[in-house]
Amino acid sequence: MTEDMANQQQETRTAGPVLVTGGTGKTGRRVVERLAARGVPVRAGSRGGEVRFDWADESGWEAALRGAEAAYIAYYPDLAAPGAPEAMAAFGRIARDCGVRRLVLLSGRGEPRAVVAEEALRAAAGNAELTVVRSAFFAQNFSEGALLDGVLGGELVFPAGSTAEPFVDTGDVADVVVAALCGEDGAGQVHELTGPRLLTFAEAASEITRAAGRDVRYVPVTGPAYAAMLAGYGVPEAEAGFLAELFAMLLDGHNATVTEGVEQALGRAPSPFTAFAAEAARSGAWDA
Repeated sequence: MTEDMANQQQETRTAGPVLVTGGTGKTGRRVVERLAARGVPVRAGSRGGEVRFDWADESGWEAALRGAEAAYIAYYPDLAAPGAPEAMAAFGRIARDCGVRRLVLLSGRGEPRAVVAEEALRAAAGNAELTVVRSAFFAQNFSEGALLDGVLGGELVFPAGSTAEPFVDTGDVADVVVAALCGEDGAGQVHELTGPRLLTFAEAASEITRAAGRDVRYVPVTGPAYAAMLAGYGVPEAEAGFLAELFAMLLDGHNATVTEGVEQALGRAPSPFTAFAAEAARSGAWDA
């Protein structure tokens, strides 16, 4: 194949414009950066950005989707949450009516209720190509998510017990998402993404301690105690209860395996937790 032919093939496989919902979030921000680096026109949807997109306000979805060729769907708060199937059905109908031809959905690994939402989107989206990315816990939850305050305070309080989890790097998730958005190998499939090894939360805390040079220990709690703690921080009672129930289900051991999803989608091994921790420490994420 000549260079001109290769460039032409790459051009025909590159999507654009692309709507990225949650465009400022952990995965959305990285997807936006990678698409922009490829020269793909991007609409970074968020509640306060230039492209307005709010999962609680369906009235703005059509404007965000109109004219888009593809969309990355990162639903808040979780695809297993009440109302998620209805939201996915509505989004799918609007995307179909706007002529969006490729959808990539972020989902949870081992979440039966999330599968219901996946199927609602699939049924409503018509002929659009749907790729589902079922992800393990993000490693970045410790550096820019809900667990960051615990790391900074020296205690990771979480209802995981001694269950191991194959934490996945959000950079790997974003790479798989972008490959699917751009119509490369793996588009239209279901990808189950994990990191390369299992760690308990106590082991993750030890890895962070070594990388950050600060003592971090894991403190296990029960689901009800965790819900009460969230409520004490101002999380609505119903949401706190849902999150505690969700984590109890996800961390009952059924997800304590690693997959080859990243390697199958990208042709390379997933990033290890050790590399994530070293990079987070270098970037100052855990500075006091």
